[in-house]
Amino acid sequence: MKFWTRDKFRGTAALKRKINPTRVPIETKESYRWLENLRQSGALIGEPGRCVHIGDRESDIYELFCLASELRTSFLVRVQTDRLAGAGDHTVAAVMANEPPCAAHVVEICNDKGDAVTVTLDVKFRAIHVLPPIGKQKRYPPLTLTYIHARERDQPTDRDRVEWRLVTNLPVRSAEQAIEKLSWYALRWKIEVFHKIMKSGCRAEEVKLRTAERLVNLLAVFCILSWRVFWVTMSSRAAPEAPPELALTSLEVKILDRLIPDTLSNQGSPRGLAFYTNKIARLGGYLNRTRDPPPGYIVM
Repeated sequence: MKFWTRDKFRGTAALKRKINPTRVPIETKESYRWLENLRQSGALIGEPGRCVHIGDRESDIYELFCLASELRTSFLVRVQTDRLAGAGDHTVAAVMANEPPCAAHVVEICNDKGDAVTVTLDVKFRAIHVLPPIGKQKRYPPLTLTYIHARERDQPTDRDRVEWRLVTNLPVRSAEQAIEKLSWYALRWKIEVFHKIMKSGCRAEEVKLRTAERLVNLLAVFCILSWRVFWVTMSSRAAPEAPPELALTSLEVKILDRLIPDTLSNQGSPRGLAFYTNKIARLGGYLNRTRDPPPGYIVM
């Protein structure tokens, strides 16, 4: 994690209207933190070639693409900017508009009412020679990147059409590989869940401490706690029959057995990780009925 605060809070929106952000050095921008993350995470793991950095539209930064090439690491980012392509006489959007779909991909999403809806996406991809912003063409080289577009085939009447536009430096040579990258990007939502646990569960935004140092220490503890809630919840779904010691100590298992005694209905159930995750959830009000879905992050 990086802790920082702005030097200026008011007038930043007006400042953006007076300057061309593409001509401002990346080192002076708040978005420079994305480049720092690229370096630091690769250094911590020690094998940047094994990393795939997945980011939302805020990560659509040309300097990040160049740094990833320099570090020999990979990225998969949702597109925000329509960049110049080829010789500079057209854009990426124009190229992708003429690219025919190569596959149909069926996904399930939730509408505004929380109901599951099945939609069909037309998928297309293409490797494109991309140019840096005009004001930075002397500093950064052109790159060959692969763009992946997935768009809902039919326009729904009750919501916005599903449309994803992604860019990556990973090899994409088939429709299967393009769909694989779509499924990878879908995992980005997990970071939103992690932040929700921090904000709603730990109530990180409500804390009031005297010093910044104390706030940093508390948020560090909240990060570990939020990650643990997230990890235990997901692990119990991915491997429900795994030994409970994967996430709990033997003492914690004994305490849960004491707090939530077994009933006649679950005495024959496998006593795996999911069994004890349900016991934790029951402390938070989870009813554990036969047709209830696995406990979620809120109850945990």
